[in-house]
Amino acid sequence: MQTLKQLDNYPKFTEDMVKTHTILIPSMLDIHMSLWEAVLRQCGYKCEVMQNQGPDVVTEGLKYVHNDTCYPALLVIGQFIDNLNHRDDTHNVVLLITQTGGGCRASNYLLLLRKALVKAGYGYIPVVSLNYSNLEKDSGFKYTLPLIFKLTAAMTYGDELMYLHNKCRSYEKTKGDTKALTTKWVNNIIKQFENNKGTSYRDIKKNLKLMAQDYDKLDLDLSHKKPRVGIVGEIYIKYASLGNNHLEDFLVSQDAEAMVPGVYGFALYSMYNAIYDYKIYGMSRKGMFIAKLLIRYFRRREKAMINAMKNTKFTPMNYFAHTKDLSEGVLDHGTKMGEGWLLTAEMMELVEEGYENVICAQPFGCLPNHICGKGVMKKIKSIHKDANIVAIDYDPSATKVNQENRIKLMLAIAKERIKDDEKAEL
Repeated sequence: MQTLKQLDNYPKFTEDMVKTHTILIPSMLDIHMSLWEAVLRQCGYKCEVMQNQGPDVVTEGLKYVHNDTCYPALLVIGQFIDNLNHRDDTHNVVLLITQTGGGCRASNYLLLLRKALVKAGYGYIPVVSLNYSNLEKDSGFKYTLPLIFKLTAAMTYGDELMYLHNKCRSYEKTKGDTKALTTKWVNNIIKQFENNKGTSYRDIKKNLKLMAQDYDKLDLDLSHKKPRVGIVGEIYIKYASLGNNHLEDFLVSQDAEAMVPGVYGFALYSMYNAIYDYKIYGMSRKGMFIAKLLIRYFRRREKAMINAMKNTKFTPMNYFAHTKDLSEGVLDHGTKMGEGWLLTAEMMELVEEGYENVICAQPFGCLPNHICGKGVMKKIKSIHKDANIVAIDYDPSATKVNQENRIKLMLAIAKERIKDDEKAEL
């Protein structure tokens, strides 16, 4: 059995390894990850977003992670081990994970992953943790201003592309048009990054406007009203197709429109929490001031995204300041474990914006999300009578058939309501 002392002597990712080692990254947000992967490569890092999926990932995860542990941890670790099992260069790879460092099981990913690597025979592989909670102090991964600006710009582009992609894909007359346009723009932005362009505020505004205009030109059939479904929940399960059994694709296959709130929401949620930490819990004043500066920086880019969609057929996303306020009276802003009040606020926002059918996707046993998701559904339904919310748990023991059947039942209710509305209009 591995001792705590042995775990303290884990292999380190050093600056010398940057040129020789490939950084493996778990898959999650397809559009964003494509851009972030390109940014890291342009900043001198060899990296690869893993694409391996399927039952082997879950099987490997169950070998090294207890099934009571967070399902996202099981999947991420399973994806790493499964990928390593099919590689010949395991002595030249580094594993990268992101952590919020909050009060949930995700903060144990580092230790769980290192223990799993030792058990699987890969104890010599370093792990890099990207976090804001000082969980990793000896990484060769360095933040530089060009890297930070490019990553932030990539997140801005990723959010708008994901939003417009979801707005169009269910209505396209020619199948594949939306995906082709999204791929075109991802490649366009990557080329701009390669030429040291696309990161200034001026470039971002210009690109966002051109993106919206391009999607506005797509040949869409908007004559047929479809169920509009919002997806909220734990951040990994909400965004990762590996975690939610390709939920967005399934909804589109069922003739529904899927909408997923952007990453900006989670980023701003984390920043506002630093302010609430000071106001409610008397924590760091310095953290509050830094958060306020960052919020101003992100708000400016958020405004650019929203303005880019003016004079198009698309209704833009709300400012996060509005989304934040929607949780008032339903869940206090001091509730910040897991996705906390953000989960409640996003459900309220989606229903307000016409996505009254909401799927709350969460790992089974995720206490914060059961409280902030399931726990507020009754209250939300009392405010919004048309809210049609279903909680779907994702776990190794949960069957895809059962999950999809529950979603089909929700969609059946949604389609029946559309028929009733159409009859009432006659």
